[in-house]
Formats: sequence, structure tokens, C-alpha cells
Amino acid sequence: MKLAEFIERVKVLPKDKRAEVYDFVEFLAWRESLSLTAREQEHADWSEADFSAMAMQQAMRGLEDEPTLYDEDDLVERWK
Repeated sequence: MKLAEFIERVKVLPKDKRAEVYDFVEFLAWRESLSLTAREQEHADWSEADFSAMAMQQAMRGLEDEPTLYDEDDLVERWK
């Protein structure tokens, strides 16, 4: 629904129903501001090291069960 269509629909409502629509829109805006604040707060506590550790954990998950394909005997050259 386009904004103009929404406004036209609201215009034809009785005054008390328009007030309900307004209250609901205010409630949605308030709830959205709370959820944004909560998300921002949730991530504000993360340090760069915390985020890097979490990212590495996520990238490596499931690899613990992978079979070892190569061992030291497969090395052709060693760097010291």
C-alpha cells in the first residue's frame, strides 16, 4: 500500500478511529525505537577482540569433525 492510499483510507474514517490509527502508529514507532536501542546496546558491549573471536568461532564451526587430510609426513619443505 502506498502512503497516499493509506492517507486517503484514514481520512474517511470517523474521528475516533483516526485517533486509534494515530495511537497505533505512535506505539509502533515507540516499539521500533526500543528495539533499535536494544540492538545498539547489545553490540555496544562487544570489543574488537570479542567480535573477532566470535567470527572465528562461527567460521570454524563444524570443522572439528573433519578428517585430517595431511600430516607432517606429507610436508615437502619445512621453514624454520
